[in-house]
Amino acid sequence: MARSIYLSSAEGHTGKSSIALGLIATLTRNAARVGVFRPIARSVNERDYVLDLLLGSATAKLDYDDCIGVSYDDVHEDPDAALSRIVERFKAVEAACDAVVIIGSDYTDVGSPTELAYNARIAANLGAPVILALGGRLTTGEGERLGQGEPRTPEDMHEFADLTLSELRREHASLLAVIVNRADPSALDEITAAVAASVARSGDPVPVWSIPEDPVLVAPTMGAIMEATEATLIKGDAELLTREALGVVVAAMSMDNVLTRLVESGVVIVPGDRTEVLLAVLMANASGTFPSLTGLIINGGFELPEQVERLLDGLRSPLPIVQTGLSTFETAVRITHTRGRLAAESTRKFDTARALFDQYVDADELIGLLELGTTSVVTPLMFEYQLIERARADRRRIVLPEGDDDRILRAAATALTRGIADITILGEPFEVRARAIELGLDIQAADVISPFDDVLRFKFADAYAALRAYKGKAAPTIEQARDTVTDVSYFGTMMVHSGLADGMVSGAAHTTAHTIRPAFEIIKTRPQVSVVSSVFLMALADRVLVYGDCAVIPEPTETQLADIAVSSAETAEQFGIDPRVAMLSYSTGTSGSGAEVEKVRAATALVRERRPELPVEGPIQYDAAADAAVGAAKAPGSAVAGRATVFIFPDLNTGNNTYKAVQRSAGAVAIGPVLQGLNKPINDLSRGATVQDIVNTIAITAIQAAGA
Repeated sequence: MARSIYLSSAEGHTGKSSIALGLIATLTRNAARVGVFRPIARSVNERDYVLDLLLGSATAKLDYDDCIGVSYDDVHEDPDAALSRIVERFKAVEAACDAVVIIGSDYTDVGSPTELAYNARIAANLGAPVILALGGRLTTGEGERLGQGEPRTPEDMHEFADLTLSELRREHASLLAVIVNRADPSALDEITAAVAASVARSGDPVPVWSIPEDPVLVAPTMGAIMEATEATLIKGDAELLTREALGVVVAAMSMDNVLTRLVESGVVIVPGDRTEVLLAVLMANASGTFPSLTGLIINGGFELPEQVERLLDGLRSPLPIVQTGLSTFETAVRITHTRGRLAAESTRKFDTARALFDQYVDADELIGLLELGTTSVVTPLMFEYQLIERARADRRRIVLPEGDDDRILRAAATALTRGIADITILGEPFEVRARAIELGLDIQAADVISPFDDVLRFKFADAYAALRAYKGKAAPTIEQARDTVTDVSYFGTMMVHSGLADGMVSGAAHTTAHTIRPAFEIIKTRPQVSVVSSVFLMALADRVLVYGDCAVIPEPTETQLADIAVSSAETAEQFGIDPRVAMLSYSTGTSGSGAEVEKVRAATALVRERRPELPVEGPIQYDAAADAAVGAAKAPGSAVAGRATVFIFPDLNTGNNTYKAVQRSAGAVAIGPVLQGLNKPINDLSRGATVQDIVNTIAITAIQAAGA
């Protein structure tokens, strides 16, 4: 039986979607198949964007149409029949899930004054306890600007809670918890206490959590503002349309007065015939001495003069400039009334929503309320969540040398917002921070260091020259060493070596050799390890396996193969995987012979000699290692056959091709390569790495550093 939560509110604009995102992530810790169900769709004419958004985070394999109950029209026509249809469709979803987050209606239908009561009635009939979301803002009225409304006082929240809780009781809905969202940050404890008093008076001893308002979550993006003002993009970087707008400036005055009124992350409205103001604002944005802007709107329907067009082309500013035919007043009104949405393309909103939920909602208590037991199944999302939780539990500092790569900046912002690690980014501080601001990323908490910083460069050069003067070899000159350590890979590795960072993640824009060569020279291998190798953590649909070596050693000797096996088993243990090692070959046991088989057999013997307590089998074929029936037939009595968790390939050609085949054919998530055998963790990225790949690798590196 699936465990279900019905997330409902008493009004619109409470931020249910951000709460739902946190609920899905929390349930993913203990449930393999987390689904989403929407009893009443927002519209029949277009896809429900809330459901679309949340399905991207759900782990149950359900189509959009499967997750919809009925429409508002169906409810108006026959509420009882609509309820029956909702229950019928929900049962199909429930049968395919271990847990379901049910998202109540959004109060988009002005003809339903009893909408909360109907949501409570649905929850009671679905047998799903309710998490009640109470909005901490007055979301209507003249005071609302860019999604931000006046805060409700603790007294307001107390009265509001009394009304909504009584409505739930009348419909016999079971209350699981109350979350006050968008609460006034300056009165968080008082608001929680006021709502808790209402809950206690209602006779439901359930927890109350309050999540503070964050301007970023409710702020509209430049893209949403462009749509609201019926504008078109005429200049600038379209990718920056995802940046949030936190203020509005109407530039209908002289240039010097406009400049004094610019605000951080603001949108500036410039009449089309005030081109001198347009150019001044662009120059101010580029100067670094004025606030960084989200975008410019040219209004009035005026065509820009050809000379100004040429100037704009020459400036090559990435700042989005959009053009609308609306008047200044209408443009300003539409902008201020534009609401922000939690959207998949807004990484900052996603990260902020997840971080706020993690910080202010007790996930362990929530899981306990639902009585979700543990499961032996580990899905890719579950594993990623576990990585992040472990990294957060023992926070480390990770250096990212490639500060000129947007993916690195996005990953750094995510790592900082979610508390995965402390971050140092290499690059020129002004350029790195300016680009992050352009992308709408918050990396204020990161250290940004230039590899040409003379204090560190001279210090690292002296240490590097000393490290290289060994075994009778001539050390590089100080000048040579100073030149070498300005390379970002060397500079980052020296930071790890000197203790200024606990680990390094690189390779998004550099080759594997460029990333790990400095580690061989400076960090070096751990005692009793002869070689640096790698593994991929292969997150399959229901479990995580370890594949090694798939990235570093082309033709390992029997000694190196044994080293790879022992290191891979230790890596598996470090990430919570019980190691059962399969030494792979084209034959199993004594069924075959040949140089390659004998190498694997000898390597297996070395592993047993070094780690007699470690379950290891070899030589063994992949099918015998992975499939219980085949394993029982080919290697009866083996503790590894059919149950292997660590797969050691005889050479790089086999390993690299196998991991890619499994990744593409089985839909596995390949996390890595994770380097092993070094004294301190240095990890390489694929040059095609996604932002999530980089975030995962940061978490892995932090975990390795904590266990070193």
